[in-house]
Amino acid sequence: MTVPKILLLPGWQDSDPPHWQSRWEAVHGDHRVEQHDWMRPLRGDWSARLEEEILAVPGQVALVAHSLGCILVAAWAAHSRNTHKVAAGLLVAPGDLEREDLRELIPGWAPIVRKPLPFRALVIAANDDPYCAAERSREMARDWEARYIDAGRGGHLNGESGLGDWPRGRQLLNDLLKEE
Repeated sequence: MTVPKILLLPGWQDSDPPHWQSRWEAVHGDHRVEQHDWMRPLRGDWSARLEEEILAVPGQVALVAHSLGCILVAAWAAHSRNTHKVAAGLLVAPGDLEREDLRELIPGWAPIVRKPLPFRALVIAANDDPYCAAERSREMARDWEARYIDAGRGGHLNGESGLGDWPRGRQLLNDLLKEE
């Protein structure tokens, strides 16, 4: 079996150096999908950029998303004809872009696409994430037909969470890719 190329999908404002996604890029050589504008994300632009990156890979990919990146995966999968190229998706700490404060901060992303994902997916979220209540993360996972793991206390599971290289997350990704 060929190992899929890992595409990292950061959220709003990108992933800073202490973020586990940045660490995975440095340690494992995973590929970050660079967006044209990290500060004013447009759903259509971000989806088009993801489509370009997926089509540039000759084989399959695994999508490893954080926060707004998770919402991007759901939006992209709802309209792309290339979802067959995705082996699996690891969706970490989805942001609740339907929440009033976040909808105003990052307009154009609500409503969150709630269709089943056409590939294996796992949602991991902390039960104290300031950007998404645990029940909302569970609802998204259920609607996306993804498995759900409660990461306990960990905030937004970002650089401030102190995860470092996050070996547990990498193991969960590897396990997800081995599933049939």
